Amino acid sequence: MNIIKKTFLPFLFHLAILYPLLGQTKSEIPLVQELLQKMTLEEKIGQLNLLTPGGGVATGAVISQNVEEKIKAGQVGGLFGIAGPAKIRIVQELAIRQTRLKIPLLIGSDVIHGYKTTFPIPLGSSASWDMELLERAARMAAREATADGINWNFSPMVDIARDPRWGRIAEGAGEDPYLGSAIAAAMVRGYQGEDLSDSTTMMACVKHFALYGASQAGRDYHSVDMGRVKMFNQYLPPYKAAIDAGAASVMTSFNDVDGVPATGNRWLLTNLLRDTWGFQGFVVSDYTSVNEMVAHGLGNLQTVSALSLKAGLDMDMVGEGFLTTLKKSVDEGKVTEEEITRACLRILEAKYKLGLFEDPFRYLDDSRPKKDILTAEHRELAREIASRSFVLLKNHQDVLPLRKKGKIALVGPLADSRNNMLGTWAPTGNPNLAVTILEGLKKAAPNSSIGYAKGANITDDVELAKRVNVFGPRVVIDERTPEVLLKEAIDLAKQSDIVVAVVGEATEMSGEAASRTNLSLPKAQKKMIQALVETGKPIVLVLMSGRPLVISEEFELPVSILQVWHPGVEAGNAVADVLFGTYNPSGKLTATWPRTVGQIPIYHSVKHTGRPPATGEFKKFRSNYLDSPNTPLFPFGYGLSYTTFTYSDLHLDKTEIGPEESLIIGLTLTNTGDFDGEEVVQLYLRDMERSITPPVKQLKGFKKVSVPKGESVQVTLTLSPEDLKFYNGELQFVAEPGDFEVFVGTDSDSSLKASFVLKQ
Repeated sequence: MNIIKKTFLPFLFHLAILYPLLGQTKSEIPLVQELLQKMTLEEKIGQLNLLTPGGGVATGAVISQNVEEKIKAGQVGGLFGIAGPAKIRIVQELAIRQTRLKIPLLIGSDVIHGYKTTFPIPLGSSASWDMELLERAARMAAREATADGINWNFSPMVDIARDPRWGRIAEGAGEDPYLGSAIAAAMVRGYQGEDLSDSTTMMACVKHFALYGASQAGRDYHSVDMGRVKMFNQYLPPYKAAIDAGAASVMTSFNDVDGVPATGNRWLLTNLLRDTWGFQGFVVSDYTSVNEMVAHGLGNLQTVSALSLKAGLDMDMVGEGFLTTLKKSVDEGKVTEEEITRACLRILEAKYKLGLFEDPFRYLDDSRPKKDILTAEHRELAREIASRSFVLLKNHQDVLPLRKKGKIALVGPLADSRNNMLGTWAPTGNPNLAVTILEGLKKAAPNSSIGYAKGANITDDVELAKRVNVFGPRVVIDERTPEVLLKEAIDLAKQSDIVVAVVGEATEMSGEAASRTNLSLPKAQKKMIQALVETGKPIVLVLMSGRPLVISEEFELPVSILQVWHPGVEAGNAVADVLFGTYNPSGKLTATWPRTVGQIPIYHSVKHTGRPPATGEFKKFRSNYLDSPNTPLFPFGYGLSYTTFTYSDLHLDKTEIGPEESLIIGLTLTNTGDFDGEEVVQLYLRDMERSITPPVKQLKGFKKVSVPKGESVQVTLTLSPEDLKFYNGELQFVAEPGDFEVFVGTDSDSSLKASFVLKQ
């Protein structure tokens, strides 16, 4: 029996993995298999081609040419960049009425944080730590996008990002793989629902596979250099969580992985994604990323197109390398028709699952846009998500919440800037429909006297403004001089009881191709804040950004600070809800905020060193900086409330567990303040000894709990056997026996702890 176990069972295991691969050129869906048998090589290649006709919002530098003719010729598998039942009906009719095989088109879009009803940027939404709310947000986005004819969404972006210089940190869930995995799964469930053929659901596309958030120096599209152990433990989990949740498609990243660009990386797209993780959907390149492999230095367009197909790429976005070179590569023996058939099969199966073969016009109901887009219900949900994403960073002398009376000076370049409310990557949103902060405050407090002054430009740097304004006027440099703007704000402040200054980044100061080396507030805004403080009035900074900023100087001032990210279409109403206390802020940071740029990358799950930093005064030959503490300005998980919470009575249901046992952690959470509130209870794990160096702490659980003022609630969290596992030096997913510590509290600096032992 032992011989059988050692030889025959491993053979069966490998056969089980290989069998789906061996049969991938034959579909289990009869209609798809019938089509494949009818298709010419050229028609199969056509299905691998994804184009954008232009005329919409640009998401890249290249626009496809002669799209109509290519559709008629059967050379297009999908389109993106168009929306609306009428427009999409035209191209879908071209595909099913004027091509030989009548294969419908996929219609994609970047629905990153809402469709027309835009909610906060993903980094902001993640600060809610509310999975049910985020799934509802994705469900709402799917309902709206499908009402406009879209059936495929290039979202969620699940890249772990620990360098806020990288502008696309705005699009993800921050630095932590555990939280990122939970959010990835919630978004996929929200987009896809339980039935992809339901006309209110759409295919999710997990991006960017893989490691894009670790671009060197925080510079977009740059190289990534990372070992496999770090990959598997810290960066890959959210992608796998999305796949496990049923994501139907995956998009490759621009960066290289182990020296091979992701779009042509067979280890990544086949060995890992399909063979190991069992992914059955299709893989699409990012915008012209096949062509960009030429610039990476891997060969000409024919060479890199063949390399990508053989690696496991199924669809080429915009670059048309597949369309123009694959036939030649087949003729020259560089790729096989079977490899092309396999890619085509995956795309046809996706179309089948969407119900497009049954009804190519399933998503083209002319009555839906009016009843399903920008409804009052959807706007209310966007307002709820926004208010729950805000993070109270500082409440100086408990100035907040504000009273709805007296004189309020609302100042700052973002206080009445409609174009900067939606945030980066909101190509389907309409900035003109956004509620400004000025409008929101006036509506919420009609009995207050609210005066407004711009006070400063977002930046006075003309060249920076030009770079930011690619998609329209996000930075408007006033015709008035900076001195005149500042004087107007100071005069208003002196006449008021309190000052609310709305400061931070313009929307396109973060996002794609928006890396920054200086994460401080622009000089014009810093000067305004300092001058306002000198008036002696209470100051509340409402901070907008798409990333963690360096605000050490502002934090030291006698001001309160509310981080609101870019809140979306209901921005002003949500900000008013929190400033006036209609909603007590409960957001928690999902990315660590550094004191200085020089600390980057900085994150909570760092490794121990052999010479740990001193806890007291500076000591030589320790892991310290000469000119700064090691600690961040705000740790991961940080966020204040208008009330206060006390943690006590931490207890475990057992102090020893076996390999298959779960551990129940209990505690008492007491609201010791004057407001009802919500607290995100966070559970961190420390492995005291293992075969590879462990992180100091790892997030392994959380629960958002509502507690009325003056009351206590009992909270339980569970550590499962999987939570104790990690990828060891052999990339085996294991839990090693030994001592562990658990920490529970309000952020990653939590010190309330207990111990347990994992037995052999």
